[in-house]
Amino acid sequence: MDMTTQIKNNLISRIKTSSDLSFLKALQTIFDTSEQGLYQLSSEQETSISIGKKQIKSGEFSKNESVISEMKEWLTKK
Repeated sequence: MDMTTQIKNNLISRIKTSSDLSFLKALQTIFDTSEQGLYQLSSEQETSISIGKKQIKSGEFSKNESVISEMKEWLTKK
């Protein structure tokens, strides 16, 4: 039995035996959301994401630690 089938069977079993209404509602929300698609991006957002990916590939980015350090330095000067 492959991993996908094992997970499905495990989930089905747990759902069948659960009487926790909050848990079942949360699962229903997860299923409903995954069927709808989580995000509807505008063309501007898709363009921005594409530009960002190209910048990352070409090395045009700052590491998080550097940005935080710069911000801390800037805040201490204010």
